[in-house]
Amino acid sequence: QGNMAFAGKYEFEGDENYDDFVKKIGLPGDKIEMGRNCKIVTEVVQNGNDFTWTQHFPGGRTTTNTFTIGQEADMETMGGKKFKATVKMEDGKIVAEFPNYRHTAEICGGKLVEISTASGVVYRRTSKRIA
Repeated sequence: QGNMAFAGKYEFEGDENYDDFVKKIGLPGDKIEMGRNCKIVTEVVQNGNDFTWTQHFPGGRTTTNTFTIGQEADMETMGGKKFKATVKMEDGKIVAEFPNYRHTAEICGGKLVEISTASGVVYRRTSKRIA
């Protein structure tokens, strides 16, 4: 494992509680439909504590967050809102406090497991490594 555990390319495999979660965070209806079972490819470039986290959406849209563990960074949410967050590393998980949810990411059995929690709703997304 070590420090380079996150680097790679991952393709969406499945999720749980998507609808409850996106309604809870107030995502508009068109974005909810667009994101459902969306074959998002997540690409992670890691250099020590520096990360570039890119999500490629079908149709060519991408969202990229660049951050350093323990330092405040400019980030963007699923819905495209900009905000500032300090990303932490806790027990091998990347943890970020988004404006209305807490997001964690970890590598579990070679898969990227992302968990977002908003007001008691837990959304879990699993992606399989493809590169």
